[in-house]
Amino acid sequence: MSLNPHLVKESFAVIEPVADRAAAYFYGRLFAENPHLRGMFPPAMDVQRDRLFGALTRIVWSLDSPDGLASYLGQLGRDHRKYGVIPEHYTAIGNALLATVRRFAAEVWTAEIEAAWVSAYTAAANAMIESAEADSGVSPAWWLAEVIDHELRTRDIAVITLRPSQRMPFVPGQYVNVQTARWPRVWRTFSIANAPREDNTVRLHVRAVPGGWVSTALVEHTRIGDTVMLGPPVGTMTPSDSGRDMLCVAGGTGLAPLKAIVEHVISSGRRPNIHLLVGARHAHELYDLPDLIRMESSFPWLRVLPVVSDDAGYDGMRGRLPEVMERFHSWSEHDVYVCGPSEMVNEAVRRLQWSGVPLANIRRDIALGEF
Repeated sequence: MSLNPHLVKESFAVIEPVADRAAAYFYGRLFAENPHLRGMFPPAMDVQRDRLFGALTRIVWSLDSPDGLASYLGQLGRDHRKYGVIPEHYTAIGNALLATVRRFAAEVWTAEIEAAWVSAYTAAANAMIESAEADSGVSPAWWLAEVIDHELRTRDIAVITLRPSQRMPFVPGQYVNVQTARWPRVWRTFSIANAPREDNTVRLHVRAVPGGWVSTALVEHTRIGDTVMLGPPVGTMTPSDSGRDMLCVAGGTGLAPLKAIVEHVISSGRRPNIHLLVGARHAHELYDLPDLIRMESSFPWLRVLPVVSDDAGYDGMRGRLPEVMERFHSWSEHDVYVCGPSEMVNEAVRRLQWSGVPLANIRRDIALGEF
């Protein structure tokens, strides 16, 4: 059965405008036919639905980019081990997915489109299963980690240092899923804010968001000595080895992965010029500035530029990050890393492309703690 990305994309485009309804139908169908699977999911399914459709969207639109898709599916397969997913579950999920697509793309549905979806899902599921099986003999499905430091930097932002019980390999710029004892089966993603260390510790920058179960638990209710669970590190916004100078644009807790990347470059012995633009709405939200200034003082090739957008009394650089980055020389010869709220990231990437930065030189991510 041959893969036909065009037919899959064409039918998926019909579903995208009704994504919320389609995701709700998918889980209703899955749990009705497989009630034993309900216990693997969190009590509230709103975020889970968003994640499902986000992952499905990325897979569908990457079907004709096999190298990037293979890497993403491999990460998904390894990450799903922490939920207790086994190969048999992929059959149930595939049946529910096919029923959902058939229902919501009924106006264009044909036997040929159904065959294309079966082929695409089978290939994706096999890639995830193979990745999970290969990883099972190498790494745990999840890590227990002790909280060894907890600093409340602002009213709603904490910097938390964890020590996993076993060594947890990761690449700077990646993120982990976190589960707290307060909310079993509820996992939320947070970027790792440091390069790998000899002592195996990882640091997270966490903003408590309204209605955020895990983020609020981590900021307001977590103490030194507590234990959390960490899923395997994932993410593709990792350092380039091109040797080019760097621009890093960080909004809010989007600073976390960019700080890890800068730390990695400093420790690598390379000496590129690095501009790190750190944005916040108000000056008091520049929660990590003292540490960034220390990094700057010890690495002369690093320039830290705090930017505040909504604080009339701030006497430093003011404005929105995408606009401020254009006040400097051209970035067209730089490697660029952008992380923060989705609107800021999208606008920054557009402006960078307009100014001549090749898209291949831009690495981007959404600040995971901003949701």
